[in-house]
Amino acid sequence: MIRKLKSGEYRLYSRKADPKSGKRRNLGTFTTRVAAQKHERAVQYFKRHG
Repeated sequence: MIRKLKSGEYRLYSRKADPKSGKRRNLGTFTTRVAAQKHERAVQYFKRHG
């Protein structure tokens, strides 16, 4: 899940909330939405092939 920050950057969050904190885990901050989407695809790949 990608959200735009006030600073203009994009942050990738986990789809499910972290059970310990109750919030979504930060999976990285990127300057462009395209970069965040590319990393999100990589994360999904490694979830299944890691």
